[in-house]
Amino acid sequence: MAEERVRLEIAFRSGQTLTVEVLLATADELDAALVKGDPDSISFDATDGRYTVVVRMVTFVKRFARGGRVGFGADA
Repeated sequence: MAEERVRLEIAFRSGQTLTVEVLLATADELDAALVKGDPDSISFDATDGRYTVVVRMVTFVKRFARGGRVGFGADA
């Protein structure tokens, strides 16, 4: 069974945002670094590549609710 993923929107002081899909453990690790006020960077793998984020440059992170997907599909 594949590990569960979550979509994050990461906003930076510069005003730019980054939307990535990561493992739940990665999202939790980023949350912990933000709460701790970690001045270092965090590296993680997303579905589209590897990222390194300087934690002190992040203004907020939005964790999207599971199942909240945009697009077309057939609901059973």
